[in-house]
Amino acid sequence: MLSSVTHSLRLGASGCQGSMRSMATVISGNKTSKLVRERLKNEVEKMRSQFSGFRPSLVVLQVGDRDDSNLYISTKLKAAAEVLHSIMSVNENLSVHGLIVQLPLDSVNPINTELITNAVSPDKDVDGLSCINAGKLSRGDLGDCFIPCTPNGCMELIRQTGVSVAGKHAVVIGRSKIVGAPMHDLLLWNHATVTTCHSKTPDLPEQVSRADILVVGAGRAEMVSGQWVKDGAVVIDCGINHVPDETKASGKRVVGDVHYASAKQRAGFITPVPGGVGPMTVAMLMENTVQSAQRFLLKNQSRW
Repeated sequence: MLSSVTHSLRLGASGCQGSMRSMATVISGNKTSKLVRERLKNEVEKMRSQFSGFRPSLVVLQVGDRDDSNLYISTKLKAAAEVLHSIMSVNENLSVHGLIVQLPLDSVNPINTELITNAVSPDKDVDGLSCINAGKLSRGDLGDCFIPCTPNGCMELIRQTGVSVAGKHAVVIGRSKIVGAPMHDLLLWNHATVTTCHSKTPDLPEQVSRADILVVGAGRAEMVSGQWVKDGAVVIDCGINHVPDETKASGKRVVGDVHYASAKQRAGFITPVPGGVGPMTVAMLMENTVQSAQRFLLKNQSRW
């Protein structure tokens, strides 16, 4: 299954298992996402040929803090109404198969994020953030919902390692609605034993040391030390953090939530930052959009 990455062997000088060991195999999100995009391209071409040029369509709704827009939005209720009107319009548009609302909502007037995300039609909620899709995922109805893109991408990267999730002890750090919570559900319904850790977990190093599969989405730069990582574990780092670096023209560099250099010494497989989970999030958004279009065609074949 690892056509997109390179294997590394942990062999001693004699060629047998020994005390010497090589570094972890890097799981390339760039390469894996390319494979996903190629597969989706073929599926879209198939739809276009079978249904007279039909193409999946995605709308991204962004709420921006622009002065010219704010002139027309004087209260939070009016601001929410404007956004909801846009969502309803897209929900009713049969030519659009996916709708995401870019978060966080950038507005000088407070807007209820839950109200907005839950207004998106579950059939077009390709971000998988509505309460209906989240509820189906939590119940294990994986074939009848849209799975949030980042956790879905993480699962694809784990599959690329060839390591079976079933029966493994998985640890998820972070409990956000976008990453941590759905990641827990996905691992659970793929038959892992799952521990979710967060800011109130008192023994984080001990919990991490037990993980056969570790997924980190806490939003704290290099918070997980490589010394905590279990020998041979699969490490999936969802973090995107900027830290000072005088050697860079920008004065900063991007790092994950895992201390990559030290974790690479112990893990069996590890995602880099950048180039790991990030590209997969985009690829899974495209996959959910294509899946939504396929479901639409299944329900509306008579229209074509």
